[in-house]
Amino acid sequence: MSRVGLKPITVPDGVQVDVRGSHVAVKGPKGQLEWTFDPAMKIILEEGVLRVERPTDHRNHRSLHGLTRALLFNMVTGVSEGYSKTLEIVGTGYRAEAQSPTRLVLYLGYSHPIEMEAPEGITFEVPRGGRAVTVQGYDKQLVGEVAARIRRQRPPEPYKGKGVRYQGEYVRRKAGKAGKIA
Repeated sequence: MSRVGLKPITVPDGVQVDVRGSHVAVKGPKGQLEWTFDPAMKIILEEGVLRVERPTDHRNHRSLHGLTRALLFNMVTGVSEGYSKTLEIVGTGYRAEAQSPTRLVLYLGYSHPIEMEAPEGITFEVPRGGRAVTVQGYDKQLVGEVAARIRRQRPPEPYKGKGVRYQGEYVRRKAGKAGKIA
């Protein structure tokens, strides 16, 4: 039994939810999101509370129940509060620079800087010093994808730990050649 799917979603003030069958549109102060869910799931909006009901107890319906509720919750949270992911840049001479809220330049030890343009709904924030990048937006999936694209430019390596990593990410370190002799 899906415990996630049974939890109701309280719609905060300032957020409008439009449910038309299996198509849901959510509009809030941060932005607007739309998604078409599986038609088997029944999405009910009553007095500012969203609920998801499943037709049967089949395995497929149980998994869709929790998924639908989680996606709806992420949509409501995104348009009301937004999401952010912070990446740390480790390495001598490695840094980031925000030319505008939607344009990021990375200096990661290559012969050229890497320029990235943010998709619609995403902004970059680089604190002073350029050793971290914060990706902000109202679509949780898009924030994670953009952060993964930045990390992919120079993933952390296991010997010196240099590269781009998520904030708090543990990078397993190796000893290297000198460590084998001792």
